[in-house]
Amino acid sequence: MKILVVQDRLRSGGTERQSILLARAFRAAGHEAHLLTFRPGGALASTAADLAPRALQPFDIHLDWFAPGLISAARQAAPDIILCMGRMANCYAGSLQRAVPRAAVVATMRTGKNLPWLFRRSLQRVTHVVANSHAARAHLVAAHRIAAEKIDVIHNSLVFPADPTGRATSERSAVAGALRASYQATDATTVLVNVAMFRPEKNQRELIALAASLPTAPAWQLWLAGDGPERMACVRLAASLKLGGRVRFLNFQRDPAPLYAAADVAVHASTSESLSNFLIEAQAHGLPAVAYAAQGVDECFIPGQTGWAIPSGNRADFHSALIPLFTASAEERARRSAAARAYARSTFDTARQVTAYLELFEQLRTTAP
Repeated sequence: MKILVVQDRLRSGGTERQSILLARAFRAAGHEAHLLTFRPGGALASTAADLAPRALQPFDIHLDWFAPGLISAARQAAPDIILCMGRMANCYAGSLQRAVPRAAVVATMRTGKNLPWLFRRSLQRVTHVVANSHAARAHLVAAHRIAAEKIDVIHNSLVFPADPTGRATSERSAVAGALRASYQATDATTVLVNVAMFRPEKNQRELIALAASLPTAPAWQLWLAGDGPERMACVRLAASLKLGGRVRFLNFQRDPAPLYAAADVAVHASTSESLSNFLIEAQAHGLPAVAYAAQGVDECFIPGQTGWAIPSGNRADFHSALIPLFTASAEERARRSAAARAYARSTFDTARQVTAYLELFEQLRTTAP
């Protein structure tokens, strides 16, 4: 098959990582797959060098929605499948379906944000839709009246899978230990971690506020990894709350696996999700999770066993779920870690998700008019 993956820019988000992973996996499976972006560059561009992605903008004019020559590029590629990833690409999905009728255009629902009108129109016009969670599929049916049979649920794939046994090599253990030491986290320190772009909906401000009301003992630290427009505001907030020694800002991480290996608990306060890449990766590395219950969050873990979904804004319940993890016994931590790894690796296994996509594509190709 000829597969065209469309993404507006290779910024540092989870959807962008999924676009790169899928394009690479489709090629590895023997298909002709190409990655087409609107804007050149981006934090993840260097990680996709082997894919030689084509950018429509000759130079970056900083407009995510501007896709000059998209239709002609799609026609020239003559794909069997066009997979649209991200909100901007999905806004063009309906136009792509009309312009390249022989291709099956597949829209994707990977966000909890309000959908632009063009996105909503595209959902009606495309051949098929992939939602990355059952909650997202239900939302499409209820809120946007998309026929249930037009939607398949294919979860996100693990970009950074860990050793399924949980056994770290001595090298990885040394890296994790050195990372903790660099931030003055001792063996007795519980390290809370969040990996996400600093955008308003990711709500790192709330994590800092939650941390400010945690007891000072036993010792803890909050590590916030990522970049984005809200980062400096969060730095200022942590300073104003006198949390400089406990809240650490670790910048964008091309590979966050060392953070997961060094941390103890994943925390997330996002107000807009469809399925959280951060939470499934943290689970794959054996971290229990406490998160606000945005759309799809409770599909990222085993509720009440490896993770807790808390009503958004309920800080008391968030603390009630989080604090017992500080003092959990070694046996309990090992049990939860093993369950988290097993769940994540079976539910979000890359080979499983890629196979689901390819089987869907083959079905759409063979049933196309």
